[in-house]
Amino acid sequence: MMRIAVIGPGAVGGTLAAWLGEAHDVTLCARTAFERLTVETPDGALVATPTVLTDPAAATPVDWVLVATKTYDAAGAAAWLAGLVGPDTRVAVLQNGVEHVERFAPYLPAERITPAVVDIPAERTAPGAIRQRRMGWIKVPAGPAGQAFAALFAHTPIEVATTEDFTTVAWSKLALNCAGAVNALTLKPAGIARRDDIAAIMRDLVAECVAVGRAQGADLSDDLPEQVVAGYRAGPADGINSLHADRLAGRPMEIDARNGVIVRKGAAHGIATPVNAMVAALLEAAGS
Repeated sequence: MMRIAVIGPGAVGGTLAAWLGEAHDVTLCARTAFERLTVETPDGALVATPTVLTDPAAATPVDWVLVATKTYDAAGAAAWLAGLVGPDTRVAVLQNGVEHVERFAPYLPAERITPAVVDIPAERTAPGAIRQRRMGWIKVPAGPAGQAFAALFAHTPIEVATTEDFTTVAWSKLALNCAGAVNALTLKPAGIARRDDIAAIMRDLVAECVAVGRAQGADLSDDLPEQVVAGYRAGPADGINSLHADRLAGRPMEIDARNGVIVRKGAAHGIATPVNAMVAALLEAAGS
């Protein structure tokens, strides 16, 4: 049994904490305390009662720290690390975007950080209440740390695997995420992709992501824009991504990690990204 701390009990963090709690000693680091986690999974309800901490001063070292906060809250997550990280603690960053290591390098040596790409569609309906729509997967870089991370989930139906090409995995997921900005802009769930005009905008967003991702070293296929649109159209029409959910709730949005990063890195390579730039500006204006 491993001692695991999950920072951020949102949709992904809460889901993972519940599954991990079946075999490990799990602590949830949260802003607000709650009694239990209830996750409606594709296989039925999963109820867990992890330890919930709300004060970083109460944290003690664990074997693994899983950071599942929003990308814009790196500083808030870092406040927990002083208490949670001991000499042998490993830290996995499970966030959107392609800058997992860079985001936490100010707080930890880069070699202590395991970046993770997560594709687990889930929505938090209330503190401690989550709907997991699909078991999903997590991918981490190949190597001892990645193998140890995957072993944490051996008892779960979540597919956790290592990859020799993490850059491609991260940019492929970013392609999916950047297209989801149209949902946050229109405040319409995934079914909006079935409109041809909306699908065309989504393809343009992904095409820019592909161009920049290739410049960053990712191996991305020409038909990735069409794959992303097809995925949105084939999924549940009422699905709500995290960017959309954050705007609905009046919370800050991960605009930079999902669209702004494409603009920033595109500029560094001399690649024009007007559609992502427009979407990022509109979302910033909508959230201000």
